[in-house]
Amino acid sequence: MMVTVAFGAMLVAAPALAQDKNVKIGVLNDQTSLYADIGGPNSVAAVKLAIEDSGLAKKGWKIDVVVADHQNKPDIGVNIARQWIDVDKVDMITDTPNSGVALAVSNVVKEKNIVLVNSGAASADLTGKACSPNTLSATYDTYMLAHGTGQAMTKAGGSTWFFLTSDYAFGHALERDTAEVVKANGGTVVGAVRHPLNTADFSSFLLQAQSSKAKVIGLANAGGDTTNAIKQSAEFGIVAGGQKLAGLLMFINDVHALGLKTAQGLTFTNSFYWDANDDTRAFAKRFSAMANKGQMPSMGQAGVYAGTLHYLKVLEAMGGNPHDGLKVVAKMKEI
Repeated sequence: MMVTVAFGAMLVAAPALAQDKNVKIGVLNDQTSLYADIGGPNSVAAVKLAIEDSGLAKKGWKIDVVVADHQNKPDIGVNIARQWIDVDKVDMITDTPNSGVALAVSNVVKEKNIVLVNSGAASADLTGKACSPNTLSATYDTYMLAHGTGQAMTKAGGSTWFFLTSDYAFGHALERDTAEVVKANGGTVVGAVRHPLNTADFSSFLLQAQSSKAKVIGLANAGGDTTNAIKQSAEFGIVAGGQKLAGLLMFINDVHALGLKTAQGLTFTNSFYWDANDDTRAFAKRFSAMANKGQMPSMGQAGVYAGTLHYLKVLEAMGGNPHDGLKVVAKMKEI
């Protein structure tokens, strides 16, 4: 009986829904701090490029974009998400670098039944124990990163590991997943040290890593924390002394920030590289024209573009915006 009533209601409402071509997208990320280069304002450029490439504006759709800085604080991220959904009527939130923020926002998105297209947050828990039918991860996760870099370096002789870990959900997940891969491939974890998010001075942490004599120092952090740790490790002669650094989540922007001399010899895994082939170079050229300082896209920004474009194509295929996150995400997985 309930099914019949619901179906009848759908038949009545369907023509109105099919005509709804209004969409509002929220870019929620770090605009000014340690993750700004890998997401930040250029993730907004990625969304705008995706809107352009969808062609929906020329077909009568109205697509608005709002932007906010979550300051890497879950409570701020949650408050922004609630404001966007309840007051501004945002339909989809994207980017969300910082796993603590993303996990918290994912809960709000599920409660309010909109869509979260995560690109920046890496914790595999987003698609594991904290999986939500309203959330998609577009770019990478700690499971993938661990199996890419962790497995490759262990098999290449990096039999002992010491982790330098960012002390929040993302760092914990990346250390956990990489340690499992190291052990599964015959390696040993000899120790770990955790540092606060956005650390300026890594000297005490690097000295512990150096004194561990581990063959590989796994950097379970990202953005400015990764580049600061690598720069300071050079001052301590860590690589010159025979230890190797594993950048467990690194971006092309990080390599540019470090310079070739400092970055040389690093091992890391990427899901997108702008100079991989003619298609990626063509995309990067268009992105760079819209980006701050002519920057090439990071894999996170490429994921924002791809996830947003797919979302918009799905709305078009559905004939309009149903304002129903469950239905949209299910369709995104289908096509």
